[in-house]
Amino acid sequence: MRGDAAAHEMATPGNLAGVLDVLASAPGEWTPIAGGTELMVAFSAGRLSARKLVNLWGIPDLRFIETTPESFSIGACTTFLELRAHEELAKALPLIAKASSWIGSVANQSRATVGGNLVNGSPAADSSPALLVYDAEIELISKKGRRRVAYSEFHTGYKSNTMTADELIFAIHVPRRFERHRQYLRKVGTRRAMAISKVALAGTALLKAGVVDEIRIAAASLAPFPARLYETEHVLARKKISRDTIKAARAALLSEAKPIDDIRSTAEYRQQVGANLLEEFLIELSRGEAA
Repeated sequence: MRGDAAAHEMATPGNLAGVLDVLASAPGEWTPIAGGTELMVAFSAGRLSARKLVNLWGIPDLRFIETTPESFSIGACTTFLELRAHEELAKALPLIAKASSWIGSVANQSRATVGGNLVNGSPAADSSPALLVYDAEIELISKKGRRRVAYSEFHTGYKSNTMTADELIFAIHVPRRFERHRQYLRKVGTRRAMAISKVALAGTALLKAGVVDEIRIAAASLAPFPARLYETEHVLARKKISRDTIKAARAALLSEAKPIDDIRSTAEYRQQVGANLLEEFLIELSRGEAA
């Protein structure tokens, strides 16, 4: 079955104010579309349930990368190709640049937007683990105003989030205080490129005299949505990396991770691979190699 364009309506206000007017006019009836890398696949397959679409593509107010000495602000419609190409961001936040290179082909990266990736809410979202360990914040906007929410609190379940029906992601704010942290990001997929992740793990850590002073760990495909692994972090906090510490951290991850079975992998496989990636990260930390 293929999609029927006549069954859908598209509004193209051309500016942010117009988009917010459309969303407010009938909350829940209009679905924003930017690059369309997810929605157009659903349309082509005849399974796009959204009948009313409001176009965000080409709106400058939603497509930017702004820098300050403290943080980066990334417009929701910024593409992953633009994130990859931003030298200052890649130097300060290398995990974001690395994750951006995983988003399909270069053609996909030139259309796929960071806001769309987050709203789609796939458990396997490539950009999410990096944003989670960098303590990103999501800025939401509607006709009623703006508000910020920690990205770690944005997803509430499978394909669900804290946004109200008339809200839109305006920007993602990422602090740049992680340049001294050891950093790690690895994805396991069917192929080396253009593959949806079976498991991905990100980590940042700051060690003092060999002891974990700060640590953040996040994963894709280890829960119904991209998530921080707080229990695993707790086991590692204020500890020296040792065989016993690694063993305890693996056990914590295996207990905390709640992956699903699907056509790509079993839950058991994902748990074991997640634990292996965590061990790899911790071994690199103990050797001073994580980057």
